[in-house]
Amino acid sequence: MIYADDLGYGDLSCYNKKAAYNTPNLDRLAREGVMFTDAHSPSTICSPSRYGFFSGQQIYRSTGGGGGAFEGPGGPSYLKPGTLTIAEMLKQKGYRTGMFGKWHVGLTWVDKNNQVLKGGFENSLLIDYEKSTPLIDGPNAKGFDESYITPNCPNTDPLYIYIENGMVPMPASKRHQSTNLPNLGGKWLWDNDEGWMSPGYNFMEADLLFYEKTRRFITEHRNNAPQKPFFAVLSTQIAHAPVLPAPAFNGATNAGPRGDFVWELDVLVGRMMALVKDLGIDDNTLILFNVDNGAETLHVDWMRQDYGHDPSGGWRGMKRDAWEGGHRVPFIVRWPGVFQPGLISDQMINTTDIFATVASIIGFKLKDADARDSYDMLPAMFGTQVVKRSIRPHLLTQNFRGEFQLRQGYWKYINHKGSGGNNYELGFLKTYALPETADDAPGQLYNLLHDPGETTNLYFKEAEKRKGLQILLEELKSSGRSAPLNRQPIGIEKVRELGKENTQKKHAVLE
Repeated sequence: MIYADDLGYGDLSCYNKKAAYNTPNLDRLAREGVMFTDAHSPSTICSPSRYGFFSGQQIYRSTGGGGGAFEGPGGPSYLKPGTLTIAEMLKQKGYRTGMFGKWHVGLTWVDKNNQVLKGGFENSLLIDYEKSTPLIDGPNAKGFDESYITPNCPNTDPLYIYIENGMVPMPASKRHQSTNLPNLGGKWLWDNDEGWMSPGYNFMEADLLFYEKTRRFITEHRNNAPQKPFFAVLSTQIAHAPVLPAPAFNGATNAGPRGDFVWELDVLVGRMMALVKDLGIDDNTLILFNVDNGAETLHVDWMRQDYGHDPSGGWRGMKRDAWEGGHRVPFIVRWPGVFQPGLISDQMINTTDIFATVASIIGFKLKDADARDSYDMLPAMFGTQVVKRSIRPHLLTQNFRGEFQLRQGYWKYINHKGSGGNNYELGFLKTYALPETADDAPGQLYNLLHDPGETTNLYFKEAEKRKGLQILLEELKSSGRSAPLNRQPIGIEKVRELGKENTQKKHAVLE
C-alpha cells in the first residue's frame, strides 16, 4: 500500500491530461492495473481518513462525530482497543506486516506523573519517554511487526521525531526553526510549524528514508522467510505542505517545487514496482495506491495561477471541502495476471473498502462488527461487475467536524451549508466561490451526472430525492454500519482462478 498525502484528483497525468507535468510510473501502474475514477477518501482531512484505512470504518465509529488532525503529543489513538485493524487481520492469516512513514492517527504520551498529554507544541517538552514507550497505541500495538514512523505530518505538525518499533531513538529536545529550510520559490515553505524536534531530524529527505525502510523490510523478509506473505505500508508526506522535495529532485519538472515534489513521489512508486520485479514477486504482489484527501487550498491556487495546473482535476473544492475536490482522489490497484490491465472503473469506492477487499482475497471472514463501512470491491477490480450496477448502494464521507456527505448513484447529499471546511468569503478563496442557488437551504443536493461541478443546489427543487437521502443517512447512522452483513470472502485460490479466467477472456477479446 502506497498512501500519498494531500494529492488531488488532477495531480497525476493519468487522471489529468492537462497536468503541467507527467507521472510516468503512476501512469504505468494505471496502464497495468485498474484505475478508479470515482474513488473517495473517508474524510476531507488526513487523520480521520487514515483511521478509515486502518479500520475500514468512518471516523464517527471512533469519536461519535468528526476528528481533527493531531499535533504535538496528540492522542490517544483513534484506533481504540478492540478495533480490528487491517494489519491485525493480515497477521492472523500469517502475514508479516510493516508500516513506514506518516502515522497520524494519534498516540498516547504521558508526563513524569503519568498524566496523558493532550497536544500542544510546548507539551512536547513534558513527555516522559521512558514512561511513554513502548507506545501502547503505536503501529506495533496495532498489528504491525515492524514500523518506522513519524507521529504526525512529517514536515508540518510537531512532534518532529522518528519512532521505531514503538520506541523513540532520539527524543525531541531542539526547537525547529523554519529558516533552516529552503523556501523554494519564496512561498512553498508555508505551513512548516516551529515546534520541537529531535536533533538530526531530516525534513528534506523524509520520504526517501521511508522508502528505504520499506525496501529493507521487504527485501529482508524475502531473504529470511520467502514462503511467508508480507504486507507493507509506505505512507508518504508528499504532497502535504510544506513543499520540500529532496534536493535530487529540485528542477525535475517545469511545474515548480510542487511539481518536483509529485515527481519524487512518482519516482518512489517506480522504485517500488522495480523492487518487486527484481525480487521475482511481481505477479504475486498486489500494489495499491491511494490518497488521504484532496489537495491543499494554497497549493491548488498557486498551481493554477503559476503553472496552469489544476490539482483538483476540474472538480469543485479542495482539501477540507465536502465538494468533490475535497475527497475524490486517485486510487489505482495493480496485480498482474489477476486484475485486468488498463481497466478504468467508475465504480464508487472508498478507502475503507481496502479492508474488506483484502479480507476477501486472503479468505478472512469478517465479523459484522469489524470494518463496518467496508465493501469487497473485487468484482470491480476483476472487471466483472456490470458497469451500470454499483457494488455500493451508497457511500459515506465526512468532514473533520463529522458532518456527512452521502452518495447514492449520481445523487449527492451534503448535510450542511457551505464547504464544510474552508471559508470562501475570505482571501484568495473568494476567487473560487460560486453563487448560492438555494439561499435558505440548510444542506445541499447535487446531481453529479448533469452537474459534476456542483453548481446548482437542488435541495428544494428535488425535495423528494433529498428527503429520501436524509432518511437513508439517519438509517445508516443509527444502524451502526453502512456495509452489508455476513460478508463472505473469496479466498486466494479462487481469486487466482477467477483472475486467470478473466484475463484470458480479456486477452482473447483483444486478439
